[in-house]
Amino acid sequence: MTVDVNALAKLARLEVSAEEAARLEKEIPDILKFVETIQKADVSGVSEVKSLRNVMRADENPIESGTYTEVLLKAAPTREGDRVSVKQVISRKK
Repeated sequence: MTVDVNALAKLARLEVSAEEAARLEKEIPDILKFVETIQKADVSGVSEVKSLRNVMRADENPIESGTYTEVLLKAAPTREGDRVSVKQVISRKK
């Protein structure tokens, strides 16, 4: 199985060096084989756990929009106008 790492990286908007691409070309087929193995696992004797439940609550008595905005902005280390300013962690270079 051949994997076009550069095409995948472009679709995912990731920058991949030549060394990373070479390593991933070798690793991705093994990862896919492992996923295939997991998909073939026999789970017929496994029962569903009934004790799990959805813990989302209904949105009752919502707080009016903007009630805590200024308090939160004052607590932020840096801000630009009405927004919290954070250090850029993802490059948008093309």
